[in-house]
Amino acid sequence: MLVAVDHVLLAAPPGSEDELRRYYAGVLGMTEIAKPPALAARGGCWFQAGAVQLHLGIEADFRPAKKAHPGLRVAGIEAYAARVEERGAQVVWDDGLPGHQRFYSEDPVGNRLEFLEPIAR
Repeated sequence: MLVAVDHVLLAAPPGSEDELRRYYAGVLGMTEIAKPPALAARGGCWFQAGAVQLHLGIEADFRPAKKAHPGLRVAGIEAYAARVEERGAQVVWDDGLPGHQRFYSEDPVGNRLEFLEPIAR
């Protein structure tokens, strides 16, 4: 039986680790976590915020997905969106999901990320 999502892996092009660190740590406020040595040799980087882990893996013929994305639950979404914008990343609001506030952003290599918060009733 499934009990939780352990992590989500997103692909990235070779040599993009510094850009990814600036976005995931600097813009989103996540903490970089160490990869196991055997996996670190492959490149990429891993980030965590609370129980959420995003792994960025290097893919030689990388092409960002245009529709696929992780949906990340946020507390205080308006303040979080302001943080993302203040740090230079685009925020695109979308009201298409009933009962939620949500926006999309892209990391520096074009991976789409959804941020959402249920609307209190």
